[in-house]
Amino acid sequence: MNHLVIAPIVLPAIVAPFIIMVLRYHLDLQRIFSVASSVLVMCLTLALAAQAADGTVQVYELGDWPAPFGIVLVLDRLSAMMIVLTSVLALAVVLYAIGTGWDSRGANFHALFQFQIMGILGAFMTGDAFNLFVFFEVLLIASYGLMIHAGGARRFQAGVQYVVYNLLGSTLFLFALGTLYAVTGTLNMADLAVRVAEMSADETALLRVGAVMLLLVFAIKAAVLPLHFWLPASYSLAPLPVAALFAIMTKVGAYSILRIYTLVFGPDVAATAGLVSDWLLPAALLTLAVGAIGVLGSREIGRLVAFAAITSMGTLLISIALFTPAAAGAALYYIVHSTLATALMFLIADQVMERQGGAVAAMRLMPQSGLLSVMFFVAAIALAGMPPLSGFVGKLLVMDAARDHDLVWWIWAVILIGSLVTIIGLARAGTMIFWKSHGLADSAETSPDVGTDPEPLLDGDATAAPAAKQVLPLVVCFGLISALVFLTIFSGPMTRYADATAAQLFTPTAYLEAVLGGGTK
Repeated sequence: MNHLVIAPIVLPAIVAPFIIMVLRYHLDLQRIFSVASSVLVMCLTLALAAQAADGTVQVYELGDWPAPFGIVLVLDRLSAMMIVLTSVLALAVVLYAIGTGWDSRGANFHALFQFQIMGILGAFMTGDAFNLFVFFEVLLIASYGLMIHAGGARRFQAGVQYVVYNLLGSTLFLFALGTLYAVTGTLNMADLAVRVAEMSADETALLRVGAVMLLLVFAIKAAVLPLHFWLPASYSLAPLPVAALFAIMTKVGAYSILRIYTLVFGPDVAATAGLVSDWLLPAALLTLAVGAIGVLGSREIGRLVAFAAITSMGTLLISIALFTPAAAGAALYYIVHSTLATALMFLIADQVMERQGGAVAAMRLMPQSGLLSVMFFVAAIALAGMPPLSGFVGKLLVMDAARDHDLVWWIWAVILIGSLVTIIGLARAGTMIFWKSHGLADSAETSPDVGTDPEPLLDGDATAAPAAKQVLPLVVCFGLISALVFLTIFSGPMTRYADATAAQLFTPTAYLEAVLGGGTK
């Protein structure tokens, strides 16, 4: 076995308790170990991605117990792409948190951060449905602590809502797994695929119930309408660097839908045929529409970006719901783009909040207003899917994949109108925050109301470092912008990789042989 496969999960699992037990009162050492761990994880994931690029499927059997009896981790093109995306985002977020001092505003930030990364990476690499639940719980437990990092009454209230809603989702997840185990006698994904394919039609009623419950669980994680209402408050009131990391968490739900409903409940399974497209497509269209309206109506920059994240998830899930290899390839390209663009916008929003508060309104001119305005509008163009950045390429791919669908005109209309409404909402917010502030600069000294923030920082955020002195956070933001430019320039190779990954998903023979054959295929 290739022990490199498990290394990205084991490394943060070791670093996190080490930080808690040994470095608890030494913030500088915590930062060094956290950054070092993030860099090493990124190097490991890049090495694994290089190994998986040719279509090879590697299996790691924990305790040397073969599937389906033991726990397995599986590395294929899809899991490799997702762990690289996670590691790049994690490094950006930890550097940003250190540069802004966010990690010093509460206890155990770096330990929770490492546990969060471990959970996300494990969810992307596990080959067992029950261990997908376990890694879900690991990343959610860590996210509970990060959600209320730095304190504040509003943040704690949103955190309670976040915890309760996700606990309900976890309970439903257990019911779904119990139902599937009762029907099939296994929870290994490859073994599930084989047993489901062998089931006769009169045995599939309970199987369909389990498949529907699983889809609801993943829809909760992906913030699909009407299961999305937890996201705006939770993400907007969380520390925005944490919200930037959470940009990958909604993708865990999208990933799980792609994985389970191509491998286990594939298009050839009569009992669940049409389940994804019949239910998920209308919900995804509504999710995009509601998210765009939320962007247009938001009066706080945190909520603005949270609704923009919902909009991007709607576009992504439209592509997944089409349930074809071409649409899956478009979805994979869009996953990378939307994760980077959403994280970038959350970090820029944090820079704005550090300087003048969270209201979308004209204020006293903030430090580095010109630089932040440029970054904001670049991020807005990317997030709304306007040319020339990668969001435009991604939406073109999604629309092209929908050409032969019966609802093609509805899909195109919702995507195009949603993009227009989103860019109008983001442009309105940018105009209010940046451009109109210049007109108020001369009157700032004579008007006592100018510069008053109607939405002050949360209680625990009062220790913010002077924003004008922060350099590393701006470097991180420019790094994410560079990543989006890179994704645009190299959209050809990236789309070819995404299409090859989608083809591997819809023809899972190599995956099944590698897992159940106990080797590498």
